[in-house]
Amino acid sequence: MVFAGALLFSGGALAAQGMPHVALLTTMGAIVIELDPVHAPLSVANFLRYVQEKTYDDTLFYRVAPGFVIQAGTYGADGKGRATHDPIPLEANNGLKNVRGALSMARNEEPMTAEAEFFIVLADNPGLDPNPNDTENKTGYAVFGHVVQGMDVVDDISRLTLGGTGPFGPAAPLIPVVINKALLLPATAPR
Repeated sequence: MVFAGALLFSGGALAAQGMPHVALLTTMGAIVIELDPVHAPLSVANFLRYVQEKTYDDTLFYRVAPGFVIQAGTYGADGKGRATHDPIPLEANNGLKNVRGALSMARNEEPMTAEAEFFIVLADNPGLDPNPNDTENKTGYAVFGHVVQGMDVVDDISRLTLGGTGPFGPAAPLIPVVINKALLLPATAPR
């Protein structure tokens, strides 16, 4: 519990900078993410809604693509999918880049299909950014935050042996990585 208290304290200090912070408390350690509601207000509001509804609690990092991304969102530790809300508009054309540590919304091929799935980028990947000529915001993946603490945990997850069973097949870690809790960290007044 000392660790959790230290995380909350340091996370609260981070949140004082004016951006919301969420801790993903996983079976491999904590990952703290700073969200960017200025550049991606719809994606941040969507993510926080799922955090507050506890949708991400007891879910898996079910897809690991080494050197690329780790992905989570709606699959419970039991392997079953979770209910989601309506998709949100794509906010990829917001000036934020899919660089190492970025938090982005996952979606299918259509631009307005992001729901609760998210991924953390393992290495700079401009191929995930919108096409420079896209004036209609129909390409790329929306970055809406970045890891500020626990990138070592992300890296540890990315190095796990893959080939699990169930709906995730060869991209699933053999030893499941569970997000025990997604926690919005309290903001504290500057000292």
